[in-house]
Order: sequence, then C-alpha cells, then structure tokens
Amino acid sequence: MQILKQRITALKRFDTQVILAVLGCLALTSCSRWTVSANATNAASVPVRVAVAFSEDVPLEISAVGNVEPMETVAIKPRIAGQIKRVEFEEGRNVAKGQLLFSLDSDALETLAAEQQAEVERDTALEQQARDLLARDAALEKQSREEADTALELAKSGILSKQRTDQLVTASETAQAALRSDQATGEAAAGTVSADNARLAQTLVQIGFTRIRAPIDGRAGAVMVKAGNVVRENDTTLVTLLQLSPIYVVFGVPEQMLPEVQRASTGGPLTVKARVSDRADFDGRLAFVDNAVDATTGTIRLKAVFRNDNGALWPGQFVNVRVRLRVEQGRTLVPTSAIQEGLDGKYVWQIKSGVATIVPVTVSRSYKPEESRELAVVGSGIGPGDTVVTEGHLRLTPGAKVTVLATQSNDSVASGKK
Repeated sequence: MQILKQRITALKRFDTQVILAVLGCLALTSCSRWTVSANATNAASVPVRVAVAFSEDVPLEISAVGNVEPMETVAIKPRIAGQIKRVEFEEGRNVAKGQLLFSLDSDALETLAAEQQAEVERDTALEQQARDLLARDAALEKQSREEADTALELAKSGILSKQRTDQLVTASETAQAALRSDQATGEAAAGTVSADNARLAQTLVQIGFTRIRAPIDGRAGAVMVKAGNVVRENDTTLVTLLQLSPIYVVFGVPEQMLPEVQRASTGGPLTVKARVSDRADFDGRLAFVDNAVDATTGTIRLKAVFRNDNGALWPGQFVNVRVRLRVEQGRTLVPTSAIQEGLDGKYVWQIKSGVATIVPVTVSRSYKPEESRELAVVGSGIGPGDTVVTEGHLRLTPGAKVTVLATQSNDSVASGKK
C-alpha cells in the first residue's frame, strides 16, 4: 500500500511538470509570433495617391438648368370673317415683319367699296351744288339787304313811299331766310359726304384685313387652317409666330443667392453663359429678376437675353446655365476626393516626410472648371504646396508611413487627369 501511494505521487509530479513545460512552449511560441507581427506592421507602409494643393483665382458662379423661351409669341387670327383664298408663306420658315401670310376672299368687300365710292361721288356732287346755290343766294341776300337799307333811308326823307319800302325790306328778309336754308342744305350735304367717306374707309380697312401680314420677325409654326376653309373673326388661330432672335433663357437660382446676384448686378448686367449638350457656350446678359420668390421651390426666376443669330437656341429647349458673380483671388484648391468627413467636421490626410497626419479643414464650396474634375475650395487648414491623400484613406492611421503611388500636379488636377 505504501509503495502504491508513492507511485501515484510520482505520477502526479510528472504530469505537472509536463503541463508546465507545454504551457511554457505555448507562451514562447505566442510571444515569438506577436513580435514578428509587430515588426512586420512597423516595417510596412500604406500605398496612397496624393495631390499637391495649389492656389488659383476662382470664379464664383451659379449653375442652373434653364429653359429657352421666345421673346415674343404671336397667335395670328383673322380680324374679319371670310374664306381663306391663299396661304402665302411656307410653314416652319422664318418670316419678316410685314410679310404677307394669308389672303382672304375680298370680292364682296371690293364690290361694296365700289358702291360706296359711287355714293361718295354722287353726294360730293350734291354738296357742290348746294355750295353753288349758297353762294348765289348769298349774293342775292347781300343785294336785297343793301336795297332795303337804301329804301329805309329814302323813306325817312319822304322820297320813297312806305309801300315800296316795305316791299324791299320783305324781299331782304326773304333772301336771308333762303340763305339760311341753303346753309343748312350745304351742311347736310357735307355731313352725307363725310358719312359716305367713313363707310368707304371702314370697308377699305376690312379689305386690308383680308391680307394678313406678319406683325414681327419670327419663325412660323404649322399652318392650322388651309386654303378654302372659312374662318370667323378673331376665332381661329391660323399660325403661331415665335421670335427667335433675340431670345430668352429662363432659369431659377436659390433664394439664398439673391443678395449675391443683386450685389453683382450693381456694376452692370451680369454675363450669363448657356450651353446646349456638348456645344460651345453662348454668351448673354441678365435682363430680368422676378419680384418674388417661388414659395414652393425656394427659388427666384431670372431671365437672360441671347442674340441667337445662328438659331442654336430653340424654344422649349433645356440648357445648362452659368452666371459669373465675381472672381475670388488666390484661393487654395484640392481635389474633392481629398476631403473626408468626420465626427468633428471635414479633414484631410496630409503627408509630411512620408507620414500621414489628420488636418482639420474648412471648405468654402466646390468648383468645377470646364472639362475637369471637381475641386474643393479650402478656406483654412492647409495651403498651397501641401500634399494631401486623394486615394487610399481607409488603411491610414495617424502616424502611418505611406508609399506614394502617384502625385497629381496642378495641371493634372485642373484637367481632371490622374
């Protein structure tokens, strides 16, 4: 029994020694691996792409989508009823102001005008006859009045009898009455002639209305009523004319930009550029700022005028609009891909001596030059010449060493190349 107890005790000691030895080996192995991993981490560097911040004059512009509108739109309607005799233009073509567009049948009006002209001539002859009669009776009245005056003087002297004097005075009064009657007849004849001329003039105006002319220079749309159809006065639109040169581009800007627009407009009309797809820009000028903000969209309506001599801008077309308000001098620019967003605001990874550092920055706005990538206008935090990371942010930690794969120059940043 004593011997058995001694063997059990010896086995327990052996097992304990074995377990301790195994644990020691495991600890040594773990420490060795941790040391190797730490050394490997310290030795490795993070591959990144970087860009160098640069300084440039940056225009402050408003970008929007605009809609092209004609400066004038005229719906051509007949001013008298009648049958369309001819369409005198080609639809879909440019027409000049005063150009004949439609001819209406004017035969009935011309016949009426001929009748009225004959009435004018007849009544003019009657008026002249009345004038001649008035002139004759005026001479007779004058003679009768003089004879009556002489008779009254002779009667006072007793040379002429009272009966003869009374006859001469009565003749003078009769002549005066006839003269007044002739004057009334002449005035009536003149009134008749005036009425005849008025009716004739009205008919001639209506005949003029049978020849419908373009009131503006513009582009004709589709002809809505063809020759042979009867139209009513001011009822049917025959064709619509749109003025294409000059032309409006209408667009909206956020109401927050209104003070900037007003401030920039004090020096004169602002330059507005419009672009249709991939064509070159068209230059115009700001001509109109609406008097109220649209409460549903929070924008204010603006209009720009473009010469549009070549007809590139078309009514109803959508265009990209840019309004330059001013140019800010010497602003710091970096690609927008360099700007990161954190809990405390925006920041960049700045590279100095191959080591990455977080630098908080303020960004005023974004700026996209023509045919290039978008840039961030930095207000503070970094300056021209500082190197910032544009790709590879996710693997960076403060103080990490980096390997620069490529550096974008100022020219490549501005042109959008990598």
